[in-house]
Parts: sequence; C-alpha cells; structure tokens
Amino acid sequence: MSEHEFSVWAPTPETVVLEADGNRYPMSRSDDGWWRVTVEVPADARYGFVLDDAPPLPDPRSPRQPDGVHELSQLWPTESAAPWAGRAVAGAVIYELHVGTFTGAGTFDAAVERLDHLVALGVDFVELMPVNAFGGNHGWGYDGVLWYAVHEPYGGPSGLVRFVDACHRRGLGVLLDAVFNHLGPSGNYLPKFGPYLTAGRTPWGEAINIAGADSDPVRRYIIDCALRWMRHFGIDGLRLDAVHALVDTTAVHLLEELATETDALAQELGRPLSLIAESDLNDPRLITPRDRGGYGLAAQWDDDIHHAIHTAVSGERQGYYADFGSMQTLATTLTHGFFHAGTYSSFRRRRHGRPLDIAQIPATRLLAYTCTHDQVGNRAIGDRPSQSLDFGQLAVKAALVLGSPYTAMLFMGEEWGASTPFQFFSSHPEPELARATAEGRKAEFADHGWAADDIPDPQDPATFQRSKLDWDEAGTGEHARLLQLYRDLIALRRTEPDFANPWLDQLRIEFDETDRWIVMHRGAFAVACNLSEHPVAVPVTGELMLSSAEPKVGESTLLQGHSFAILRRDDG
Repeated sequence: MSEHEFSVWAPTPETVVLEADGNRYPMSRSDDGWWRVTVEVPADARYGFVLDDAPPLPDPRSPRQPDGVHELSQLWPTESAAPWAGRAVAGAVIYELHVGTFTGAGTFDAAVERLDHLVALGVDFVELMPVNAFGGNHGWGYDGVLWYAVHEPYGGPSGLVRFVDACHRRGLGVLLDAVFNHLGPSGNYLPKFGPYLTAGRTPWGEAINIAGADSDPVRRYIIDCALRWMRHFGIDGLRLDAVHALVDTTAVHLLEELATETDALAQELGRPLSLIAESDLNDPRLITPRDRGGYGLAAQWDDDIHHAIHTAVSGERQGYYADFGSMQTLATTLTHGFFHAGTYSSFRRRRHGRPLDIAQIPATRLLAYTCTHDQVGNRAIGDRPSQSLDFGQLAVKAALVLGSPYTAMLFMGEEWGASTPFQFFSSHPEPELARATAEGRKAEFADHGWAADDIPDPQDPATFQRSKLDWDEAGTGEHARLLQLYRDLIALRRTEPDFANPWLDQLRIEFDETDRWIVMHRGAFAVACNLSEHPVAVPVTGELMLSSAEPKVGESTLLQGHSFAILRRDDG
C-alpha cells in the first residue's frame, strides 16, 4: 500500500467520489473545477470516479484500462523508456505500421520480432498508427476515447515501453499517431465530466472545445497527453491527425502552443522531438518557424505528392485524383511541394492552399509517400497499388519518392509489394453502433458506384484477418526482388550526399508529356523514370548506379517500359 493523490477536472457534476480498490472516498473541489483526494491504495489499484451518485466512470487521464474503455481504470507505476540520444526526422525514411495487422499476433512484442527487417531495409523511424484505448478489440485506433491509456490487446503501456526500447536499441526512432480532433463513439464519457466538446462537428464526430468557454483545461488535457507520450514512453515525436479539424480562434493556435512546449521538452530531455501534421489545407504556416509567423512544426504530410505520383503511374483519375495525372502536374508538384497552392481545383471547385517558399522552407519538412493507411484503407476494398500495378510501376513509384528531396515514408508491406489488402475494420461491441458502421461504409462507396456487396463489412472479423501482412511472401519471387530494390534505393539515398540536398530551388526536372518520361536531377545524379509501357530514349547519360530493368546507356539512356534508372551524369 502507498499514498496516492487522485485528481480529476470535472466542473459539471455537483459531487465527485473516488472509488478505489473497492472503497469510496469523497473528493474536494477547488475553484478551478479540479477534484482531489489522497488515499492509501495498492500500486495497481483499480479505480474510477462516481459523478453525482451515478455508476463509476474511468479516469479521463487513465494510465491503463485492463478491461476495456467502459470499465475501471488501473494505476500503472510508470516504466519510463531507457534514455537514448534520439534522431531528427528531417530527411529520414519513416515506416508506418498498424500494430494489430503488422504481425499475426498483433502485439507490441510480436512487432519487436520484425524490427530487424526494418533495420535491414534501412528505415530510420517506425510510425505507429494510434495505440490509445478505444472500444472493441481491434480497429484502426482513430476512435480513441481514453487518450492517455494504451490499447490493452496490443500489450498495454508496458508493452509499448518494451517496443520503444527495442526500437531504440536498434537505432530506430518511434513516432506515434495521435488523434486530438475528435473522440470515438464507444466509451466517450468526457462530456459527463466537463465541456470537452463543442456544438461544432468534424467528419468523424463532435469537435473538441479548444477555443470556447472553459477550453483552457481541455487544451491542457491535449498538451499534457502529447508530452506524456514523449516524456514517459520515449516516443520521438507525434503525427497529429487531421489538424485542419482543430478549429482554434484564439490568438495562439493550439498547434503553436504544443510545438513550443514540445521544443522545451526536447531541450530538457536532450534529444530531438518532432511534431508532424496531417493537414488538408496545404498551408505552409504549419511548418514555418515561429519567429517568421508560423507554428513551428517539424513537418507535415503531403498528399499532393502521393496523388501526383499515383495518378501519373496508375492512370486513375476518379474522385480527388481528378486534378492530377499529367507529367506536368507531377513535375510541378515535385518541384513546388504543393500542386494546388493558390490555384483553382476542379475537385474542390475553389482556390486551395498557399505556395510554399521553396527558398526558405526545405523539402524535408514535407513527407512524400506512395502509400499510407488512408490512401489504401480508405479505398472501397482496401486494395494496395501492388494488387493492380506491375513490378515496374511499383519500382517507379519507389524511385520517385526515395529519389526525391522530401522526407520519405513507406506503409507496411509496401517494400515487398504485399498482396494482402489493408481494409477498414472495427469491432464495436454495441450492436446498433456496429450496424451503423457497416451500413454507413457500404452507403458511402455505393454513392461512388461501387456494388454494396463488394464493400467489406468492417465488423466482420475476417476483414481484420485479411488485412494482416503475409510475411512468408516477402522472400519469394518478385516480392523479394522489389524488397531488394527498396533496400538499394534507401542505401543510395543515405550514402550519396547529393540526395540529402533539401532545397527545391536546386531540384531540376525534365519530362516529356507524350513519351511519359521524367528525370529528377539531384546534383550529379539523374533519377530517370519511364511511366509508359514502351521503351523510351531519355536525354541523359552517365554511370549506371541502380535500375529496375536493364537500360541501354549510350549518348542517351534507353529505358524499358515501366522502369527507372539512376545515373551519375557524365557532366558531373
């Protein structure tokens, strides 16, 4: 038994009583809406808060939920990750994964067994999709309701500490996807405690109160949660989900406040900490330094690069791909970071974004990728590019991302062209919510012309099982060949200084719209890609460093259909 202070911000109820280890203790309220009491309890006591004599609820800042998000919380003696020097995100190669489908067992400990594969691949960071506590056993994690707790089926908080330590021992940094823009529908009890939500809505649920009355404690709730991941679990940075849904009308935006405190924590801990935004706004203010009027985040996802590469290679033009597809669009996006910045978008039917100052903001503040959980899992049937594109097309996409000046990101299994899909899955225990989720998914894609019967039921356990990686295929046939190509591309990117130049105003691109080839000039190197199915002669020559097929290098370079070649140019 030891003495422990329990506290909770709960301005809404008239009374709050602590239930801990089977006993009840009245709590005292201060003027700021916080309730506190100090009692002797076991180090692993189960506890909850009784609001106005209602059944006990879990702690909004619960460190552990061993029995799910509807049950009592549990104290967790903090097991901080071992110290390490850390590493910076800029220019790195990041590997996004979902813990539940990365391995058959779907746990942190099982994921540790695959880390040596990532080291051999050459990546620098592992980025985990959300691991906060959510309703049900499996899901993507974006419906979290207890943001401070770690999803128990993955291994709980101790499992996460073991995973982070195992990554750091191998020199891998760890990033974590954090969702602060909405709460999930199952187990969201925060409104019973206080004004955590507003009348506004996001596409996924009610909006968080970060600018209305009594919002300061809510902002503190978010910032403390973010800092906790980095301080206690050793996380090296956060990917902030859909920050465009954080509507903040205060003079100091929540993101700027969070970035300021993250930088202060980094200085205190003596290692780099990074915030990476996912934003639909194409607004460089997110990654502009604070002394120049920006928020000072380390980086942001860049969907325009994904769209430009994917459409040019695959030929898809539906939905939000409508504005992309030409070689000109691909070249413009690669050299300017955002394609639509300040231009008319036929998909949005309005101007969108602001131009990136390419002489002041390095390309490494933007993440480039050919796959993400969104761009695969939010397709109707969760099909990967590897399920419709040939080896050469997959190789070209890899070369365009890994040969670019941007910080690069891969999605799990991409490196060997995984044949397994990554579908949208959930396990809501409430029958009505489960039915609404399944019906909503089918209706959403039926509106876009998909047959309802083709849309996987997210509540069907088979949908989850289908989405698990098949590691046996990674060492076979063209899977193994593609994997080696990814390793070689990453090694070249890491060892040749010209590929580390982050300045877009020093990136030169040539292309041909008719023959569908494009060349990125990176210092002394030329990354030449043929996106057509037919051989083409590209006006570049030099020493062949790496290729996906057998090019013929002479006065020009003859590229096979759907292939790339990287050359050290004769002109230096």
